Amino acid sequence: MTNNTVDVKDYSQQDYQQLCATILQHNKAYYQLDNPTITDAEYDLLYQQLLAIEARHPDWVNQDSPSQQVGFKRHQAFSPVSHSVPMLSLDNSFDDQALMAFYQRVYDRLVQIQHALVASGDLEITFFAEPKLDGLALSLRYEAGRLVRAATRGDGETGEDVTHNVLTIADIPKRLHGDNWPAVLEVRGEVFMTKASLASLNAQQLAKGDKAFANPRNAAAGSLRQLDAKITAQRTLSFFCYGWGEVSDDTYWPQDYPGVMDLLAQWGLPINPLGQAVIGPVGMTDYYLELSEQRAKLAYEIDGIVYKLADLSAQKALGFTAKFPRWAIARKFPAQEVTTDLLGIDIQVGRTGALTPVARLTPVSVGGVLVSNATLHNLDEIRRKDIRIGDKVIVRRAGDVIPEVVASVIEHRKEDLPLFDMPQSCPVCNSAVFKDPDKAVYRCSGGLYCPAQQQRALEHFVSRKAMDIQGLGAKLITQLVTSGLVSHPDDFYRLTLDSLLKLDRMAEKSAQNLLKAIMASKHTTFARFIFALGIPEVGEVTAKNLAKIFGTMDELMAADRSQLVAIDDIGPVVAEQIRRFFAQSHNQEVIRELTKAGIHWPSPSQDITESTDQATDNHPFANKTLVITGSFAELSRSELAEHFESLGAKVTSSVSKNTDFLIAGDKAGSKLTKAVALGIPVITADELTRVLGAADGSTT
Repeated sequence: MTNNTVDVKDYSQQDYQQLCATILQHNKAYYQLDNPTITDAEYDLLYQQLLAIEARHPDWVNQDSPSQQVGFKRHQAFSPVSHSVPMLSLDNSFDDQALMAFYQRVYDRLVQIQHALVASGDLEITFFAEPKLDGLALSLRYEAGRLVRAATRGDGETGEDVTHNVLTIADIPKRLHGDNWPAVLEVRGEVFMTKASLASLNAQQLAKGDKAFANPRNAAAGSLRQLDAKITAQRTLSFFCYGWGEVSDDTYWPQDYPGVMDLLAQWGLPINPLGQAVIGPVGMTDYYLELSEQRAKLAYEIDGIVYKLADLSAQKALGFTAKFPRWAIARKFPAQEVTTDLLGIDIQVGRTGALTPVARLTPVSVGGVLVSNATLHNLDEIRRKDIRIGDKVIVRRAGDVIPEVVASVIEHRKEDLPLFDMPQSCPVCNSAVFKDPDKAVYRCSGGLYCPAQQQRALEHFVSRKAMDIQGLGAKLITQLVTSGLVSHPDDFYRLTLDSLLKLDRMAEKSAQNLLKAIMASKHTTFARFIFALGIPEVGEVTAKNLAKIFGTMDELMAADRSQLVAIDDIGPVVAEQIRRFFAQSHNQEVIRELTKAGIHWPSPSQDITESTDQATDNHPFANKTLVITGSFAELSRSELAEHFESLGAKVTSSVSKNTDFLIAGDKAGSKLTKAVALGIPVITADELTRVLGAADGSTT
């Protein structure tokens, strides 16, 4: 469909011929090589320019024009298959106005030929609407109910024989179900790859050192057109039927499109469950909006909606152009992939200290939204995709998902651009940057000091399992930070009644209660204080183990790697995180200020006495190692952990051969599976009360 907004009045015939050559080159890359070098949106724009020129200069058009061709010539490695009924492509509409113009053309033509469907003059037309999948068109020929041949669309007249590969696709029946099928039945549909299957395939590709597929369409096409069927069999392809070609006239055939789809489904052919009949312009628009909202959540990629006249006699009456059926159209979604320039790579520091590279782009509209920044995920992804500052890059936006840079367009790289590398110091606080072992994440070591991590660090510090300062919620902490009253955890202990009363909606009674809670938090335990510092990888269990081994903060801060890894549940990775945290001078300064503010805890001897009083050597859970997983009706996991620890047990976070018991609540997952595999005794939520009662010497 010609886009009248494309201004082509200054195009010469030479410009037109060059445009034809460019589009044919892209057709070859897309259809034959399964390796497009531009986005669908860019291709659509080029094609709209072509149609606009040809509408202005019809005498320039010949059979070599891309507008007169369907798909592309078959690959010579595959045997040719002639389609007895041509496999045509679809006309496209890119906005509601063009879609309604199509509807009106169909209606007017049916009125003109006095078709029964609109004979009364006041009926709205019914169309069958279904998602337009981003895959590869396929023809399946059944004879006497058995699949005898499968072929790609090719140029619409001649396709490629891919039967050997199609036989490996589980979705496609090798024999039709039921009975009463035609002697010859050719069905048509789309081979595609789900998002999950693509992710799995790309992981395998990268593990082998091979190139990842840019999108599901390339992956599906490349998988279906393998010379070795074993490769196709290893890749999970799916199929939805959407039409038919040759059908022998020896059986009943419905008179409308939905009826045919139901019949094909009865014969075992997979039909998209989202397809439905829609009535008139309102029904067509409503369906488009509904699918637009669902698009990002679907298991597979779609790039639009296909509308087909439901009445088959009306389809026959309208017929075809040289390239399209006159009774069908595709309403395309706004482009989710576009190409633009990568101007630079900025680094954002998150609340956890993670450094994320963000692409700074020449602003471009993606899916109807102007995008000037897009995520690059991490350095590994940048290197894998070979993305460099100055490149032309493909940007994708799916639904409400944050835009991402999918790939660089290497063909457009004009010079040898340098590789990007992560900074060695935090762009926010200038602290050293380190890479998480065995992970792709780079982090700022600033911890308590880094402003980017400020809110999260402060919220963690005051949380119930840490310093337990009641009344200090996230909103109030934000107010304190914004007002300049609090920057680091030690600033909480400098707050005064006068300073709090200056905050919005802070009454005197609330301020006094908050100050009391802050004062009360000064008396804590060494384990809670360690946990409150927010050391990466140091949870409650590890904090308790550190507190038991190192009696004072000075001893803990001076501990070397060998001392740390000697502690249960602390391996080389956690030990390095602890050492790195305490090596930062600004973290040392915050800890000094906190102790100056009066935070204290019982001496190690007092802690040992309290523990000994609570857990006797002959208690059933004394010196046993437990793991708690799932949810419990009466108590939280942390409360259960505290109770078992009071009985002398050791509670850890992961199941191993050294685990004595697993306490499994509702929705216990992988830890329960592992415990069963290792033969570790499991105490369920139903058994817990009885077991604890027996352990305490009580009856239930």
